[in-house]
Amino acid sequence: MAPIAISTAAARQQQLQQYTWAVGRRKTAIARVRLAPGTGKWTVNGKLVEDYFPIESHRTAIQQPLKLTETAGKFDVFVNVIGGGPHGQADAVRHGVARALNKVDVALRPKLKSAGMLTRDPRMRERKKYGQPGARKRFQFSKR
Repeated sequence: MAPIAISTAAARQQQLQQYTWAVGRRKTAIARVRLAPGTGKWTVNGKLVEDYFPIESHRTAIQQPLKLTETAGKFDVFVNVIGGGPHGQADAVRHGVARALNKVDVALRPKLKSAGMLTRDPRMRERKKYGQPGARKRFQFSKR
């Protein structure tokens, strides 16, 4: 039994080495992205990309790095994304794919960098303050 377990563990290790891993973030969304040489298949949280991101603009956003570097159809993309809403998740996936492509081929870095895809967008939601209904909005002022 032991030799079989060792061989399957070795096969699993070899399979994992085929992947290029990267993490992308936006707002409170975190996307873990795996790229593998393939035919251009997208899987997001175990679903097809069309099912997970039904809005066309989100699908366009996540495919931007591959189209920009002309590598669309050369990689299978597997994504696990948590947190945030659909827009933040789509931007997190885009950031993760760009970082993974940068790991695959450093020659793609200037294109990705000039398009701003390697920079993490630092904008976050501002916190609500006490004595106010929101972050900036105030309750109506009453002079008397």
